[in-house]
Amino acid sequence: MKPVIALVGRPNVGKSTLFNRLTRSRDALVADLPGLTRDRHYGEGRVGERPFLVIDTGGFEPVAKEGIMHEMAKQTKQAVAEADVVIFIVDGRQGLTPHDKTITDFLRKSGRSVMLVVNKSEGMKYTSVTAEFYELGMGDPYVISAAHGDGVTDLVEESLDLAFAQRPPEVEEPDGKEDRGIKIAIVGRPNVGKSTLVNTLLGEERVIAFDMPGTTRDSIEIPFERDGKKYTLIDTAGIRRRGKVFEAIEKFSVVKTLQSISEANVVLLLLDAQQDISEQDAHIAGFVLETGRALVVGVNKWDGLTSDRRDEIKMDMDRKLNFLSFAKFHFISALKSTGITPLMKSIDSAYAAAMSNLTTPKLTRALIEAVEHQQPRRKGSIRPKLRYAHQGGMNPPIVVIHGNALESIEDNYKRYLEKHFRETFSLVGTPLRIEFRSSRNPYARQEK
Repeated sequence: MKPVIALVGRPNVGKSTLFNRLTRSRDALVADLPGLTRDRHYGEGRVGERPFLVIDTGGFEPVAKEGIMHEMAKQTKQAVAEADVVIFIVDGRQGLTPHDKTITDFLRKSGRSVMLVVNKSEGMKYTSVTAEFYELGMGDPYVISAAHGDGVTDLVEESLDLAFAQRPPEVEEPDGKEDRGIKIAIVGRPNVGKSTLVNTLLGEERVIAFDMPGTTRDSIEIPFERDGKKYTLIDTAGIRRRGKVFEAIEKFSVVKTLQSISEANVVLLLLDAQQDISEQDAHIAGFVLETGRALVVGVNKWDGLTSDRRDEIKMDMDRKLNFLSFAKFHFISALKSTGITPLMKSIDSAYAAAMSNLTTPKLTRALIEAVEHQQPRRKGSIRPKLRYAHQGGMNPPIVVIHGNALESIEDNYKRYLEKHFRETFSLVGTPLRIEFRSSRNPYARQEK
């Protein structure tokens, strides 16, 4: 599982600036759950070949008793509980404050590994900017500038080393990963029927079923067989959680879900037909799309609904989840076991599509057909030339297109190519990514 880093500190110390630098994006997931504000952000980061999850929190007031600051404190406490390492950020220009000492007391009692980071240190000497923060008793401070990137890479690498050092050794799989079958992560909001669906799947023609607790985030993997095929369910229902649960409302761990999505081959997004599509549903679906995992959508509790209500739900999905046009939607009842067989067939198909082996000759022929049907638009006097294509990866399938002036290709033409490749190779249930690689112009004037 990916290590989790939480950014904590009082307001305006640079947490969001550091978050945006780590994730290289401002479009992070938002944990918009009942009882929580929208100030807890989740995103993915990477240093070299080492991926991680990072949580941005609002200004932390541990002793707040009511109002918005109390709500922000609740979600920050939850972020600390979910984290492997907490990065405690203070302001090097403002100096040590009583507020920093209060946060230090809370973090020391939390039992988490904490790294003290002095931000906004650009142009300042290490000794002068860190001297007063030794009073917090949290060891040698790390000095960075989140705005300029100074010291950020070293900070993250050391935090990842710390996260991995304190983890128990991974449990080896003696039979090999291929014997575990397709890994399916069942994700969705609380009370949409995830546990009911798991029980239904395990109860039908069950051959193998046993709990395999994870060693890091307490995720539960349940291998089973159905119709002679092997699968592994990754339960994200929050059966067990590490550490103290600070608030009763936390029935659903966003971190657990994000990690399970990354670990899976196919994600089954479960929606509740008796509720409207929420922002959280769309955020989870968006994260699946970003990670490139194959996806099948199950709309549960479909039985007993009137035809008018069913039409309303379909219109709501068309409007809010239109970016999932590549995925199959199934209307099921986990409780009554209706629609399960077609659902599993779509999971098989999505996995097969995600792992498709697309040969260079076939991809190039499909590319030529697409260009003959519709050429890319000119940019000035230059028209992009698409020459050949090959596969650059699986899960998701990546198509690498070579040619000239490909940086001039517009997004709508890229979407046209994606649709053409998807239809040509019947890639249903998996995202498809296209990468352009332009040849160097030998006649271009070289800079000296």
